[in-house]
Amino acid sequence: MTETGSRNKRESRVNVDLGRGLRIPASANSRQLQAPQPHQNFMQFPRLHPAWLLAVALPLATITACNTKDNPDEIRRRTAEATETMRRDAKAVAEGVKEGMARDKNTININRASREDLLSLPGLTEHEADRIIAERPYDNTDDLVTRHVLPRAKYDKISDHIIAGH
Repeated sequence: MTETGSRNKRESRVNVDLGRGLRIPASANSRQLQAPQPHQNFMQFPRLHPAWLLAVALPLATITACNTKDNPDEIRRRTAEATETMRRDAKAVAEGVKEGMARDKNTININRASREDLLSLPGLTEHEADRIIAERPYDNTDDLVTRHVLPRAKYDKISDHIIAGH
């Protein structure tokens, strides 16, 4: 074979793609490699596997989610405020219950009360106590006004202290 023929065989053997954008063209010298053009690299995007995307996205999402603006001192302050509010509300409820229980002890049943019990009511006279006893039984405490046993002003003073039970 002639030198030209052997050269063609050599060139045809070398015209191979070497990967990563490197190739040996048939017209070039067999020992000379040609680098890819910059515009060709720009257009080639790496193929990302979904596992790699997940491996990058998960830590990023965790860091973002854990980055709260509340520092421990702010959390302690808000907890102390909530605790104080609950303590104040519980104290108010307990006082209301005590007041309600005390009110029940101080209430007088106008259908069963003795003359002395009726006289313990604020501003009630002996004559009014006797009239309450004489007009019994009462269906409700407002009967004292509707039956003209007591005037409305006097009834308003004692209404929180009386019940009409049977």
